[in-house]
This record gives sequence, C-alpha cells and structure tokens, in this order.
Amino acid sequence: MIGVALRSALDERVAADILNDCARRHGVPGAQLAIHQGGATVTAEYGEDEYGTGRRVTRHTAFPVGSVTKAVTATTVLALVADGDLELDEPVGRLVPDLTGAAARITVRQLLSHTAGLPCGPAAEDAAGLSVPRYLAGACRPELMVLPPGTGFSYSNVGYVLLGRLITVVTGMSWRDAVSSIVLEPLGVTPTLIGAGGPHRTVAIGHSVHGRTGRVRPVRQSLPEAEAAAGALALSAADLVALGRLHVDDGVPAVLPAGHAAQMRGVVPGVVPFGLARGWGLGLAAFGVAPHEWSGHDGNADGTGCFWRIDADGGQIVALTCNAGSGHAMWADLSAELRRAGIAMDDALPAAEVLFPGTAPAECAGTYLNGDLEYRVIAGGPFGLRLSIDGEPAENIVVRADLTFHLEDASTGRWTLGGRFVRDHRTRVVNGIQVGGRLGGRRIEALV
Repeated sequence: MIGVALRSALDERVAADILNDCARRHGVPGAQLAIHQGGATVTAEYGEDEYGTGRRVTRHTAFPVGSVTKAVTATTVLALVADGDLELDEPVGRLVPDLTGAAARITVRQLLSHTAGLPCGPAAEDAAGLSVPRYLAGACRPELMVLPPGTGFSYSNVGYVLLGRLITVVTGMSWRDAVSSIVLEPLGVTPTLIGAGGPHRTVAIGHSVHGRTGRVRPVRQSLPEAEAAAGALALSAADLVALGRLHVDDGVPAVLPAGHAAQMRGVVPGVVPFGLARGWGLGLAAFGVAPHEWSGHDGNADGTGCFWRIDADGGQIVALTCNAGSGHAMWADLSAELRRAGIAMDDALPAAEVLFPGTAPAECAGTYLNGDLEYRVIAGGPFGLRLSIDGEPAENIVVRADLTFHLEDASTGRWTLGGRFVRDHRTRVVNGIQVGGRLGGRRIEALV
C-alpha cells in the first residue's frame, strides 16, 4: 500500500506512485491514470506501449478501450436525440426496414440500456468480413433473441452495432465520421481506431500476462470490423477525462445538453446488470451507492483494460487504461488505493471473495444459450459443478445458496465472481445463467 495520504487529487507525484505500484504488482507493461477534480486534471503514465521495445507510454498514447466505445456511440445517439433527429422510444424498424419480428419493435432506449433482448453477438471468426447489414441480418434473427424487448438486461454488442447503423442512417455519415465530428473532435480528442495508429498517435499493444509464470506476450486485436460501434476506439486516459467533462460541472452543452447527459446516467428501473454494475442508464453504467454515486463504463479489448468513472455531483472523473489482460485485478487494487487517498469511489459490486464449500445444486447443470454463445454447466470438480464457456475447457465453480457463483481461473488459481443462475419467477425452475451481464437461456432439452 502507498504510505502517503493524497493531500489533493491534483498531486501528480502521488498519482504516479499509485499507478506505478499497482502496475508493477500486476505485471502490466504500460498504463495511464487521469484524475479530474476541482476543475483541473492530473495524469500519470507508466511503462511501455509494447513490452520489451523501450517505447514509453506518454500522455497521448492511445489504448484500445473496448466497450468504452459504446459510451461514445451512446453519446452520439443522445446528441442526435437532442437535435430532434432521433426519438428514444421510436421503434428502430422504422429506420432499418430490413429488421423483422420483435427486432423491428425494439426502441432506441432499449438498445442504449441493453434491454432490447438481443444476443451478445457472433464469434469473431464468424463475423469477420461481414458488412454491418449482413452482420445484423444474421444476429437479429427472432430465434436468437434472448428476451422479449424491454423485459430484462442482457449485455449486447449487437445492440450497439444496430445503434451504429442508426447513426449512419440518420446522419448519412459512417459511424466513425459521425462520432468524430459530433463528439470527439469538438472535445479535442483525436479519433483513433484499433489498428490505425500513425506518426502522431501511437496505439498500445495488448498483452497476455500469465499469473503464475509472469510471462508476458503481445496479442493481436480481433474485433470484427462490423462491431466497430461496440468496441473499436483507442483512447487515452486524458481523452476519457475530456469525454467525462460532458457530465461534470457545467458540461459541454455545445456537444450534449446537460439534460441529455443526465439521461445517459439515469438508472433504468428493473435493470439487473449482475457483476457489471449496480444499474444501467442510456449508455452509462451506475456504480456506487449514495452519497457516492458514480457512473461510467469498463472496457476490455484483446489484452487491454479500461476503467472510467464519473462523479457528476462532485465534479470528479477517474480513468485508467492499461495494456494487459490483468487489468481488472489492477483496477481493484488501484481503486482501493484511491479510496485510501481520499477519492470516495466504490463500484458497489458483490463481494469477490469466494466462500467454501458452496451448495452446488444439481438443478443448475445444463446448457444455456445466448445467441450462438454456449454455456455448459456439468457435474464434476471438487465443488460439484464446472462451467465451460463456448467450448473452452471447463473450470471449477462454487455456487452459493442465492445462486451466485465464483469461478476459478485455471491459469492463476484465482477465484473471481463468475455470475449467477436465474430462476423463473413463476415456476422457480432454474432457467438462465448471467455471466458478464450476458443472459443465457436454458436449452429446453436440458429440462427433459
């Protein structure tokens, strides 16, 4: 633990000490930390943009931020709503006529809040080379719907690809050009996509860090081009502070009116993004509990992690970017250090500590589907059940009486909060599993 109190969030030395300590502890090759408080911003940088190259991370290095891209897409949509070009409760089938069935009745509001009932999305290899219309034609088929629209939360890349398509239909621009001209450039952010660095903007390389051996290996980004609106941006921590300023102090009304920014943060009733956040708004997750309520978004690309938090009432923004898959563990430690240093930030997620021995109810065994994504829960292991996700080797899980479960990472032996099983509220039969916010429905044959 850093043995010095943060006299001010603007103390660059202490911010750098916290970042350096946490990055070294978790074997992260390179990282950035930006803290905005009291109208001013401090930044700190650590390490290399690619392990072993000697190229130092700078304030301007862009990191693949994964799903934080969705927040930029959502901001663009809300800006179009503010201009009267879109309506939140308008069925998207009116603008995208090739959608059919329940998908055509989905509203813009439901897409923004992950309550549209759409699957997460196809595997990268299946989506490679697809245009956005072809991607949506395959992913929005009625038989792949996870839930009826508006009835529950299931995190979906498909929904944000569809929002990207709506942006293109309404503006006549590509998604990239629209988010650049409507949101990023007016905020002073250089639009950068993964795989598109240049002489004036370096994009950090992602890495896999083996927890037991400490071996660090570079990894290649695999996001399909069609999913750009869901995860293609590369940004710095300082860029995320610029984006967060839409939500603090007086905001940036020329980009997004304050009332529409508040709609992004406002929690949708009945939404349960278990394991991801306390709640969800129209593009931003809700973290923490009163009086310290924070909004934001997390993102993971291949071998990178990004964590972005906004305290709208307190005028505070915190952003961490890093180029290792161990980013979640680093964020947990870093956010704890920031709390000790005086920034009252808490994700208010369920406890990560696993409790043994667990209950391992046999009724949870079975196969669950989210579109083409398969979760298989099988008998075995020291605690009665094991979980395989999309054909990957099965790993041990410990199930609690409330049907939440912890998952053992076979490469590190570390236990993390894995998700929860879900009962039908009428029959009380276990009919679903929620992992990373994604809901999988039980395959009917498993009940026979």
